Amino acid sequence: MTQNASLPNFAAGTQIEPTAPVSPAGIRPAQLGRLVGVDLARGLAVFGMYAAHVGPDPSSGGVTGHVMELFHGRASALFAFLAGFSIILMTGRRVPKTGREGRQAVAKVLIRAVLLVALGTWLTSTGTPVEVILAFYGLCFVLVLPFHRLRAGALAAIAAGTALVLPQLLYVVRRSIDDGSWAETFTHNDPLARVSGTDGFVELMFTGSYPALTWVPFLFAGMAVARLDLAATAVRIRLAATGVALAVLGYGGSWLALHFVPGVSSALAAGGGEDGSGSVMSAWWSDTAGYPTGDSAAWLWVASPHSETTLSVVGNTGVAIAVLVGCVAAVDTLPRFRRLAGPVVAVGTMSLTAYVLHVAGIWALGIDELPGSPLHVLFGFVVAVTVFAVAWSRFFRRGPLERVMGDATRIARWVK
Repeated sequence: MTQNASLPNFAAGTQIEPTAPVSPAGIRPAQLGRLVGVDLARGLAVFGMYAAHVGPDPSSGGVTGHVMELFHGRASALFAFLAGFSIILMTGRRVPKTGREGRQAVAKVLIRAVLLVALGTWLTSTGTPVEVILAFYGLCFVLVLPFHRLRAGALAAIAAGTALVLPQLLYVVRRSIDDGSWAETFTHNDPLARVSGTDGFVELMFTGSYPALTWVPFLFAGMAVARLDLAATAVRIRLAATGVALAVLGYGGSWLALHFVPGVSSALAAGGGEDGSGSVMSAWWSDTAGYPTGDSAAWLWVASPHSETTLSVVGNTGVAIAVLVGCVAAVDTLPRFRRLAGPVVAVGTMSLTAYVLHVAGIWALGIDELPGSPLHVLFGFVVAVTVFAVAWSRFFRRGPLERVMGDATRIARWVK
């Protein structure tokens, strides 16, 4: 077992002790090696987030622009997917915790959710141009937690159902916000809005960059996958096939709609989008065409990463599943690769710290336009966080913020 065999989750840094016969999450030591692949996937998500924020602008075009565009939206979706995976680890993976232990696990998740909302809100108040995702994640934790006891099939069905329904609901809600004043009234009486200076829960649920209403499908999908035996080759093959199929369905379905559904491309071209600088025909995979304005239902056919449509959720979920399966299979079957990937795994074990550090770095360097930094800035961020993570992991089992988050949840032991 390698040094990084213990698995902290994005929100908390929960540790699974390799020496225990059976872990608190119901995972035996033989299974722990497979979970290193989850940390690897989380490390890749960190680097993807860095690329989306401090990398070159995709609208600049060329090979570099296209590569950068691959990270936009998909890295944050992978984070959300792995957050759902972590919820199941905390509450019992193969067998959900019950009784007092189960209630304490639920309390720990809720505490972490509150802390994520507070931390995300505070980071937003610093004024950096980063659309901080942590508060949205915290709310998503609360929304999906009541379903943590369900089996994989039920969770997968909920993920599919919410992906089909909630983006359309979000479209309707956003139209009602544009047409009415109920959101202003709600925000005026929202204590979170008063404290934070934001639109509070209306922003977290509907109007923000990562509205919880359309991000919970990622967590449900991650919860469903966490219930499965990732050590089984047959399970990995089915998951890989599912991931590829979902990616093709989401992005391919959007491509077909843009090219062959009457009136879609012309409506998008006429309606335009927010800050769009590219052709709407690229909206099946890229944000360079702009973001939906809410004025045209034709935007529901695009699959660009931040469009919050069914097709984008389906496509991004497929990518997340494929990345996770690839990481788990690689570290489990290729020992040399596992050693080489150690620094990325180290970053994944403290992904919350890594995320906050990059926001702090953007603030300290005075970067005020995201994306748009040259490649050497991105490389500098990646190298700095990797060196820090490797050095820290040699002396401590959890990252700095993961440890603080874990210590804060100790009050859950008083739950009866």
